[in-house]
Amino acid sequence: MIFKRKKRRIKSEIDPDEIFLDSKNLPNFNTQQFEGRLEKPIPKRTISILSIIFIFFFLIFVGKLGYLQIVKGEAYLSKSENNTLRNEPIIASRGLLYDRNNVLLAWNSWHEEDVEKLSIPERIYTDKGGFSLLLGYTSGPAKDKDGHFWQDTFIGKDGIEEYYDDVLKGENGVRITETNVKGEIQSENIINPPKDGKDLRLSIDSRIQEKLYQSISLMAENAHFIGGAGVIMDIKTGEVIAMTSYPEYDSTIISDGNDVKIISNYFVDKRKVFLNRAISGLYAPGSIVKPFFAYGALSENIINPLKLILSNGSISIPNPYFPGQFSVFKDHDSFGYVDMRKAIAVSSDVYFYVIGGGFQDQKGMGIVNIDKYAQLFGISSKTGVDLLGEKGGTIPTPEWKSKTFKGEMWRVGDTYNTSIGQYGFQVTPLSMARAVAGIANYGEIPTPHLLLNDNKFNNQKTILDIDKDKMKVVHEGMRMAVTEGTATALNIPTLEVAAKTGTAQVGLGNTNTNSWVVGFFPYDNPRYSFAVMMERGPKEASGNATRVMREVVEYISIYLKEYID
Repeated sequence: MIFKRKKRRIKSEIDPDEIFLDSKNLPNFNTQQFEGRLEKPIPKRTISILSIIFIFFFLIFVGKLGYLQIVKGEAYLSKSENNTLRNEPIIASRGLLYDRNNVLLAWNSWHEEDVEKLSIPERIYTDKGGFSLLLGYTSGPAKDKDGHFWQDTFIGKDGIEEYYDDVLKGENGVRITETNVKGEIQSENIINPPKDGKDLRLSIDSRIQEKLYQSISLMAENAHFIGGAGVIMDIKTGEVIAMTSYPEYDSTIISDGNDVKIISNYFVDKRKVFLNRAISGLYAPGSIVKPFFAYGALSENIINPLKLILSNGSISIPNPYFPGQFSVFKDHDSFGYVDMRKAIAVSSDVYFYVIGGGFQDQKGMGIVNIDKYAQLFGISSKTGVDLLGEKGGTIPTPEWKSKTFKGEMWRVGDTYNTSIGQYGFQVTPLSMARAVAGIANYGEIPTPHLLLNDNKFNNQKTILDIDKDKMKVVHEGMRMAVTEGTATALNIPTLEVAAKTGTAQVGLGNTNTNSWVVGFFPYDNPRYSFAVMMERGPKEASGNATRVMREVVEYISIYLKEYID
């Protein structure tokens, strides 16, 4: 028999209690080396705490990484790229301004090297006088000390530049420039090309504009007026042929902004060089309102145009405050018996006192009808011209007086003064040019505008129900003013003009005058109306606006025959 020995299975692990040593029986063990000792296991609580701590810090790390990568990633990427890449605007070319004959009035000064270096362009204006308050000026692109644009476009600040800013300014392009650490350009790429602004053709004739301004400025300087303004407009379309104001600033100097001394003087100039007197200046009109009230008197059947009224230099009415005494309203001369045509021609104040407020057996229009016809022709209304800053005028009424003078009542003397364009009457030169267009056009009143062939404005007209026979009387009176009345300075052989002059007393003690003339031409086939106002001159300088207009119509009749043929 063969006996197999069983192999003894030996444990590969030893339990601690099998080898536990009694330290008392092992005195020779080196206890400093932990010989003969048993290590205690790490408590589970400690491991759990450590795990939580590690997980906490891990989550913080992951969160921070996510914040930087996801939330702030785009910002840091952009910041990183801007270290070498830089967006630069490509300045759009602002639209050019031309007159009706394609004469350049405003343009941009670009130099080839400037375009490459992205330096700032200049806005330049014609050096012909009389255009600055019409065209306005611009605030141009500007950089800070680090070369970054804080304003990257032109901004219109006055006149045409401001009103049509959205049309003129265009849209900037974008160029990306790559630079090295030294700031040297490595490469450039145009991302978006600029879109240039739209060019505009104005209705203005620069030749007439310049002539009108020269005549006004010379008259102001020689006759000691503080300023003046003039308007000539097409009564069929409303296109403004000339509109100028004196004095004025220089558009190029204001736009450039570098000549601080000149610009500072503009702001302290007592003549108000930033005031466009043609649309924003309000002035007492004086006798230029008489043709409108003449038509009103005829339309209301107040008087027959052939009836004669004695104009012997003044009119007197009982004084309500002092019984037995009279209030005297003077005329500027004694004219004898005058009918309506003659009264318009010689500008008889007495005649218009009578038909305005009534006298003895002659009924007057009354202030209600005076206000009605002034409003009908838009004398005191804004015209709606395509410029900002236009002001509406004032027609004196009982309501106006009560409000202005703390409840004072209206008297017949107030009606007298209002009927000759005094008292609280205020108008602008443009509103009077438009109103006179209504007379010349037999009731068709256009909206003045400054763009050539602009259908939007050409179709904006007010049509009045006018009695043409009665308006013809007014036409004839205004023509008579030129042939034998107060506007004989306009009686030239080359062009027939109809006109009405006016002299408004202003200042303390009425020591100064505003000199006016309004009218239309050619007389037989009216096409253009005009208004010229010379502001605050000596009392004796009453007819100077007429002499200004004479120079202009003579110039037109000799050199610009296309306007009268």
